[in-house]
Amino acid sequence: MKFSIVITTYNRLTFLKRAIDSALNQTVPCEIIVVDDASEDGTDSYVRSLGDRVIYHRNQKNLNHAGSVNAGVEIATGDWIKFLDDDDYLAENCIEKMTAAIAQNPKAVLCSCGVIEVDEREIELRRRGMVGPSNVFYVPQNAVHYGMLLEQIPVGTPAQVAARRDAFLKADGWDITMTTNYDDIDAWIRIAEHGDILFLRNFLAYRTLWNGSYEKKKGILYRAELNVCIKERIYRRLNTSYQRQCPKLKTIRQYVYLHWGLVALTKLRIATAWQLCFPVALYPQVWHLFLKLRLARKVFLKPLIPKVTVS
Repeated sequence: MKFSIVITTYNRLTFLKRAIDSALNQTVPCEIIVVDDASEDGTDSYVRSLGDRVIYHRNQKNLNHAGSVNAGVEIATGDWIKFLDDDDYLAENCIEKMTAAIAQNPKAVLCSCGVIEVDEREIELRRRGMVGPSNVFYVPQNAVHYGMLLEQIPVGTPAQVAARRDAFLKADGWDITMTTNYDDIDAWIRIAEHGDILFLRNFLAYRTLWNGSYEKKKGILYRAELNVCIKERIYRRLNTSYQRQCPKLKTIRQYVYLHWGLVALTKLRIATAWQLCFPVALYPQVWHLFLKLRLARKVFLKPLIPKVTVS
C-alpha cells in the first residue's frame, strides 16, 4: 500500500514549510506532492529547492482549494491520498498508523483520525475526533450517510482524512463549485458512497486556528445556508433501510437554522439570531431533534459499528 500526501498551498510559505517537514518526517516513506495555487510569495523557489523529495505542481492560474486538491490527486501515484492544507501538519506516525488500520479493513474508502487544534504559536487549544467502541473501528457503508445526517460521524477536516484514490476518482473529486470549508465535507459524502469509513482515535494531525483562516471570514447566515445544502446532499444518499428512521428534510432544515441561530445568540448577534430562530424555535419537533442529536453525539451508533482489532 502506497500513500501520497497532497499539500495544497496559496501564499502561506511560512506555514507550508512546517506542513512539508511533517510529511518528510513520516516514519514510513510517502510520495509528497505540493500543489501551488499560483502563489506569489516565493513558494515556487522554496519547494523546487527541496529537489526530488517533493513533487511540485504549480497551477497556471488560481483554481481555489478544490481545484488544487483535484490537481494533486491527478498527479498522485499512491493507492491512498492523505490530504493536508498548508497551515496544518501531521504527527510523524500518521501514515504508519493509518496504513496498519487500513490493512485490517480493505473495504474502507475513507480513514479519519483525531486532530489537535492549535493556535499560531502551536499551543494546543482543544482536541477533536471520533469517540467509538475501540481505538480503531469502522462504520459500514450502508450506515454512513445516516450517521453523517444525524451528526454522529464527524469525518473531519483534510488534516484528519485520507481517501482511497480510486474511490476519490469514482466520486469525481472535489466539487469546484463548493466554497472552501464545505468542499471537503461534500467530498466525504460522495466518496462514502463507495465503501466504509475507518476511524482512528489516535491524534495524528494538527490543525491551526488563526485569524487569517477562511472560515473566520464568512458570516453566520452564509454558513447556515451552506450547512442546509450539505444536509440536503446527505439526505438524498440515505440507504433505504434508514430512510424511515430519519426526520423529514423540512425538519432537518429547521434544525440547522435553530442551531446557527443559537450560535448567533452566543455571539450577541441578536438580529441574526432572530432571523434564523423565528419561527423554527416555536416548533416542538425541531427542539426534539436538536436535543436528540446532542444526546446521540455522546451515545454514538454502537450497534452499527463492528469492532476492528489492529495489532
